Amino acid sequence: MKILIVDDDRTNLLIMAAVVRRLDDADPVTMDNPLDAVAWLRDHEPDLVLLDQMMPDMDGIDLLRHIRGDSRLDTVPVVMITANTAVDIRVLALDEGCNDFLTKPIILPEVQARLRNLLALRHSRALLRDRAALLAEEVERVTAALQRQGEELVHRLSNAAEYRDPETGAHIKRMALYSRIIAEAAGYGTAFGLELEKAAPMHDIGKIGIPDMILLKAGRLTAQELTVMRQHAAIGHGILADSAIPLLRLAAEIALNHHEKFDGTGYPNALAGTAIPVSGRIVAIADVFDALTSARPYKRSWSLDEARAFMVQNRGRHFDPALLDAFLSRWDEVCEIHRTYADELPDLHPVDA
Repeated sequence: MKILIVDDDRTNLLIMAAVVRRLDDADPVTMDNPLDAVAWLRDHEPDLVLLDQMMPDMDGIDLLRHIRGDSRLDTVPVVMITANTAVDIRVLALDEGCNDFLTKPIILPEVQARLRNLLALRHSRALLRDRAALLAEEVERVTAALQRQGEELVHRLSNAAEYRDPETGAHIKRMALYSRIIAEAAGYGTAFGLELEKAAPMHDIGKIGIPDMILLKAGRLTAQELTVMRQHAAIGHGILADSAIPLLRLAAEIALNHHEKFDGTGYPNALAGTAIPVSGRIVAIADVFDALTSARPYKRSWSLDEARAFMVQNRGRHFDPALLDAFLSRWDEVCEIHRTYADELPDLHPVDA
């Protein structure tokens, strides 16, 4: 352990250095000029500092203030060595962060005992600091592992849902990217946009609980069938809710709310305005837009301009106005995503939507 000794008296330096060398695992670093000590401290962190109180150019109190003003050194024990027994000097030093005093002439057994105690304290603090750093690193590692597990689970569940849903994987990719664009353009930040992109593919996971005769029907649903189909929002929420994984909790929120409408006429809870979680309002825009511009067995794909006109027409009714404006503000990116991740299947059913 490095012990910095600062004293303008070379004889005192030699004596204190000899005392330090008699301690276990301790090496002295001696300075007879406090300004040299300031320069040395810029690049070094001692384990203990011994300061003479009376020195030219910079006294011990000023050097103590310099040490305590450096965040790297604010926990390093400092011992003031002084022949001045005045109470005001001691109080001032304590107020500035001094840990202990040695009074000249020094008594060697006392000096050794005090230094051993302070070095033991320094060693304990270092162990705690290292342990805290290790714990923080471990927490970060475990959190990252849980995040990866959550993402893998979302991906696998999305794949499972695709086996029963006539919608293509390209639809899921497109609407996830649209969701991210909306979140970022609306000012919710890159981190939330990325989480939304990962969670959005789970929006229709509840369709695994819908009977095939309804889910795969090639035509419009009856009123009774539509009631059953709409249960997929609550089913999806039930599958994903109350997870310990934040990504799945976000996916549950999306599954439940992406069919709500801004004017309160959506389902399953007829929420309106900002009572609908922002994740649901964002995914509603992304999902409807991509559904309009995708071919289905019962409908043709709309052109991008047709779909845009429909979205604008339903601004403030189906869609959150501010979020829709954010979506349209990134129109070039929307068009690029639509082109890059186009469905592989041709449009074989050119019937009106």
